[in-house]
Amino acid sequence: MTVSRRILAAGFIAPLALTLAACGSSDDPESALTGEPIAAIPAPDGQEWTDIVTVTEAGGYQVGNPEAPLKLIEFASHTCGACANFAATGVTPLKEKYVTSGVVSFELRNLVRDPIDLTIAAMVRCGQKENMIPLADQAWASLNDIIGNVQTNNAAYQAAGQMPLDQRFIGIAEAAGLIDFFSARGLSADQARTCLADGARIEGIANASAEQAEELDVNATPTFFLNGARVDALGWDQLEPALQRAGAR
Repeated sequence: MTVSRRILAAGFIAPLALTLAACGSSDDPESALTGEPIAAIPAPDGQEWTDIVTVTEAGGYQVGNPEAPLKLIEFASHTCGACANFAATGVTPLKEKYVTSGVVSFELRNLVRDPIDLTIAAMVRCGQKENMIPLADQAWASLNDIIGNVQTNNAAYQAAGQMPLDQRFIGIAEAAGLIDFFSARGLSADQARTCLADGARIEGIANASAEQAEELDVNATPTFFLNGARVDALGWDQLEPALQRAGAR
């Protein structure tokens, strides 16, 4: 059974402690990617590159110049502590120093690990596309609180796994306090419940994650790719030098 099928299967709720321990970098070496400094590319009149968000063919959310010469992709899990650390320490300088220049675009893709992860992925994708990455970052900033809610409400969390698919992720979200969390950040409770009741949509997120993970041999989070080359980095202090070697300044 694939990861996506296990997560969607009735009664399956992954242990959060094991899920969190799974995140980390792969052992694959970084492919060589070097280049001369690339000049800034002006944004369209009246716009900033950091305001432009595109949903890619792969289902990722890309911020920045869609034609940027350097395309950075992050595969991330919403229950990964290292991903939360990158969201806190790397996303702002990445946008302010490199995405805003038009030279680098940043695409966030899901590597789904567990039902909480999938529930958050569905909720951050629920509203306008421009809100996806900011909402994801806010969820990462509150990861400890979210996990604490699950532990406190573990009986409700486990019971959610027995619910029909159109109710299951609503139950998970309620047990984790996610309905109220996102409501305070602009995603209404009714809108959230509508998105979480859409089993086909949620299954699509899980299946895309599994297919891309297999295709690109992604088995840990965060995993970064720059112009298709895997970057051996877990955090911003390792990622920024790779961007600079490739020509970002």
